[in-house]
Amino acid sequence: MSRMVHTASSRHARAVLVMLMIIAADFAEEQRAIYLVLVEGDPVAFCEDAAHHKDGKRTDPNSEASKFHAKHLVDSHNQILGSTLELGSYNKLYSFKHIVNGFAVHTTPSQAKKLKSAQGVKLVEKDRGAKLMTTYSPQYLGLPVGVWTKGGGGDHNGGEGVVIGIIDTGIDPRHPSFAYDPMKPFTLSNNSRFMSGGCEVGPQFPRGSCNGKIVSARYFSAGAQAVASLNASVDFLSPFDAVGHGSHVASTAAGNSGVPVVMNGFLYGMASGMAPRAGIAVYKAIYPTVATLADVVSAIDQATQDGVDILTLSIGPDEPPEDTISFLSVFEIFMLFAQRAGTFVIQAAGNHGPEPSSVVSFSPWAVGVAACRTDRRFPGSLILGNGTRVKGIGLSGPTFGKGLFQFKLVLAKDAVKINGSFPRTPEYVEECQHPEALNPVVVQGSIVICTFSAGFYNQTSTVTAIIDTAKALGFMGFAFVANPTYGDFLAQPIPFSVPGIMIPKIADVQILSEYYEQHTQRRQGRAIYKGRASIGEGRVASFHGRAPIVSRFSARGPNIVDANRNLADILKPDVLALGDQVWAAWSPISILDPILEGNTFALLSGTSMAAPHVSGIAALIKQYNPSWTPSIIASAISTTASKYDNFGEIILAEGSQVASVYPSTPFDFGAGLINPTLALDPGLVFSSDFKEYISFLCSFPDINATTIKSMTGASCNNTYAYPTDLNVPSITISALSGSRLVRRTVKNVERKPETYSCSVLQPEGVEVYVYPSTFRITPESTQDLQIKLKVTKVLDSFSFGQIVFTGSLNHIVRIHLSVLPVSVL
Repeated sequence: MSRMVHTASSRHARAVLVMLMIIAADFAEEQRAIYLVLVEGDPVAFCEDAAHHKDGKRTDPNSEASKFHAKHLVDSHNQILGSTLELGSYNKLYSFKHIVNGFAVHTTPSQAKKLKSAQGVKLVEKDRGAKLMTTYSPQYLGLPVGVWTKGGGGDHNGGEGVVIGIIDTGIDPRHPSFAYDPMKPFTLSNNSRFMSGGCEVGPQFPRGSCNGKIVSARYFSAGAQAVASLNASVDFLSPFDAVGHGSHVASTAAGNSGVPVVMNGFLYGMASGMAPRAGIAVYKAIYPTVATLADVVSAIDQATQDGVDILTLSIGPDEPPEDTISFLSVFEIFMLFAQRAGTFVIQAAGNHGPEPSSVVSFSPWAVGVAACRTDRRFPGSLILGNGTRVKGIGLSGPTFGKGLFQFKLVLAKDAVKINGSFPRTPEYVEECQHPEALNPVVVQGSIVICTFSAGFYNQTSTVTAIIDTAKALGFMGFAFVANPTYGDFLAQPIPFSVPGIMIPKIADVQILSEYYEQHTQRRQGRAIYKGRASIGEGRVASFHGRAPIVSRFSARGPNIVDANRNLADILKPDVLALGDQVWAAWSPISILDPILEGNTFALLSGTSMAAPHVSGIAALIKQYNPSWTPSIIASAISTTASKYDNFGEIILAEGSQVASVYPSTPFDFGAGLINPTLALDPGLVFSSDFKEYISFLCSFPDINATTIKSMTGASCNNTYAYPTDLNVPSITISALSGSRLVRRTVKNVERKPETYSCSVLQPEGVEVYVYPSTFRITPESTQDLQIKLKVTKVLDSFSFGQIVFTGSLNHIVRIHLSVLPVSVL
């Protein structure tokens, strides 16, 4: 009898196994992907029963009620998946519990479609992936004599008690920028939201890595492991940074002060973060092999649960969502609820400039940061035998020798082996990518001219390979020059371990080419080199010219509401910060940038570098004004920013052509260049909370109120007449017909009563009136404002203006106007 039962059971098991194999085969035909799913029901942070929550107030995630509710949410996620999807068709990666109720699942498109109609499911969105978006910065921003002084104690006290969360590629805990001083331990402010953290250990991140400066470190890899085969030698399953980007961002925001920046034996200066005494909480969600949005939003959920005061996102989706408005993607919803919980969220605006509407920071609840360069330059020069200096770029030491012009000048194309067995392609012949292609007798001890050609145009060739060739063949130095076929190329200062220079402009290359041809003789296929040159010092900075200038790569407005690029009436970017040629910490492994391998610092550019400047400054503001909410901090930063450069003129912006500039607008710089000192004491602020963000969303004509309720849990009870009524420190109207009345409310955060008078810089084609134009306001009280905009002339492009409130105690409050007048009536 038992044998019969056993046989029957075996047959049943085999049948189940066959069924599972058939199911697996069916699913294998579909390409699996990660899907982010939002579910009905309150998360822990906003559940009244578990947390007794009030917006902006800290929820204790370790309370018994919170733990019970979190378990209930996880169980509900498992129940939805188990009852909706077929066995073996999915793998749950995360349950989101703290600020958003939902989960991430790895499954097929057909199974994801089933989830969309499952009871309790609000949204299913395919994971769009995530991308990575200073010795001089503190001085340029006036921190040593400004905020650091007012904060008390100078740089050694800047940001004390505040915790900055960094979601990125991790951190190198051994870097001196993150060293811990046992003589001055980090202490939390009484007003800090940070209550708990964790220190997850693993490869390259041993116990003790969370040292008191690094107050918490976690990593998120379920999404990455689901969609790719991770490489254990670089994709470390620990908070360790094998890339360098996360360390760069963290040290820019809160790296220790007075850290020597040394590369290739040269001291470039002393580095400091904006808030050198702030604590750093690390959330690694980006890996060298792959990055998923599932890992990023899970990190946001955890960072908010830990209670970071400020959250830095120099990463994120690189494009708008396809099937929803930009404000209601999963990523934006997570940022909305992080802000609701009291976390100040800062986001890189993106690096797709200077194209219009290229910003990837869309929502008013996160501060989108544009990038600019300062007046610091690292000029290099190639000195020709006739004394002519050809301008270039390169963090390189000079060539040395007995005579100033003793080094032979050789064009790589002239030094190619005649009988070599290699392809006669530009990579071998012109670009110095392959040492086996060049005659070592000719190039040894010479300065070799390597040319930008097809390999660089197709992004298969690298400057790293030129350096390797130079070392292998004993170049005295190299000049990497532009090619008339491709025109000027963009160049950023790169540290060269051998003397080298990049000459990116055709006009400068022409000077070099004429000299070279005049001093080179060719006889029977051989060249006689009589030209001489040396490479000048390229590591010493000079400070001159107009600044700031909006960087070419920095993403531009106007903001968009969806993938069809319909315009949104909210200003983006929000503010401008230093993001071009920023010195900060780096990981010596440098897995994605071989040219920086072995270095502990890097000079980088991008809005990724601009965002942590604002994070650190926000920490300083929070330290000085601990009761301020995220929207008040954002307002203070915006209304005190400047649109003028060091010449007293409108900030310029780099255009699409190399070396082209134009007068910028709020779509380039947002509110202007951040001014930390003024932001500490703005006078008036514009404050918004979660309910007002819901009213903003409900005001869009094409948005269904049921969708808002489903996505946010909030009803459209108080809809604005227009989205432009959201109480933010700017006014943007993408299609103004006739006239519109816009409402704003200001609050006095000054400790004394103050009288303000209003003036308006009128946009072209629009008349602007502010009521009341003069008012007296007492401390902590508010004043309602009505702003009427009336079209006087139809234009085919936006016009820009400004409303300025001047206070009797010398406060100056500015809000920018960006208006497209489309109809007089």
